[in-house]
Amino acid sequence: MRAAVFEEFGGPVEVRTVDDPAVPRGGAVIEVRANGVCRSDWHAWVGHDSSVALPHVPGHEMAGTVMAVDPGVKRFTVGDRITVPFVLGCGGCPQCEAGNQHLCDSQYQPGFTGWGSFSQYVALPYADENLVRLPDSMDFTTAAGLGCRFATAFRAVVDQGRVDHTSQVAVWGCGGVGLSAIMIAAALGATVFAVDIDQGALDLADAVGAAFTINAATDAGADPVREIRALSEGGVDVSIDALGSTQTSVSSMRSLTKRGKHIQVGLMIGDDARPVIPMWRLHANEIELLGSHGMQAWRYPAMLEMVAVGRVDPSALVTRTLDLEDGAAHLTNMASFPGTGFVVIDSF
Repeated sequence: MRAAVFEEFGGPVEVRTVDDPAVPRGGAVIEVRANGVCRSDWHAWVGHDSSVALPHVPGHEMAGTVMAVDPGVKRFTVGDRITVPFVLGCGGCPQCEAGNQHLCDSQYQPGFTGWGSFSQYVALPYADENLVRLPDSMDFTTAAGLGCRFATAFRAVVDQGRVDHTSQVAVWGCGGVGLSAIMIAAALGATVFAVDIDQGALDLADAVGAAFTINAATDAGADPVREIRALSEGGVDVSIDALGSTQTSVSSMRSLTKRGKHIQVGLMIGDDARPVIPMWRLHANEIELLGSHGMQAWRYPAMLEMVAVGRVDPSALVTRTLDLEDGAAHLTNMASFPGTGFVVIDSF
């Protein structure tokens, strides 16, 4: 098969022919029809994830068809159209038995703990527990983002944030996961404040449902916390750091009303891994700090139902499609946050 491979962290990502994957026990081999290029893939390429072993094929946002299954797989068969969460739960550990497969004690992450979907085929264990059937009406390019960014945003907004029509929500960072959070929160009737430093990203945020957009680089005063607190008349109920930096996480906490919820979605790495938290504000205002790390396969039907009835349209977030070679090149340039929305590989 053709796959994009790197042999050193931060080194060249080359498309080459490698061996086709074998079917894992209890698993399946998927023919990848579309694959999102996510900033988490860039983190793997740079070397921020200690689970990545070299040589490596990145990629975890996939949609495709089942090509082969292990005889032990009962719920899926060759030809099924599927996507999959980026965290695959084993189904048998205490977390999985409690319904928290995204926090599995023996989790498998394609593109991190094993070779991923920058490839024609990808092997996935724990098929019965994690594969998600796609509706026939959904194309693979739209479905690619459901494995990570859109599903992570859904869990952050719906399950962790408990957002509804009475909520005021701030989203810090309008990349793929931030735009997804804006779309989902707006669909639930929330008033959404979107913050970024790129006007193109903010224009897309406005198009997918943000009530207010704030350019932290150019708006007068350049103090989005003050602006959000003024516009919301005292602070928002839920604030999501979709970027992952000390500045955005602390600003998110400062923008909350009393008893508000800060939800950390963006990865905090390097110098941002141990941010200084304004703890006095947390205890004085009873602020909640929550994380959001992917979403369980059993929660996908609720998300897909919102798509089916037209409440959200993840296809509106796909702004560019590439072939495998150009997708590999795009991956290596993600430090500069190129473009807006979802970039998807649709030709392998």
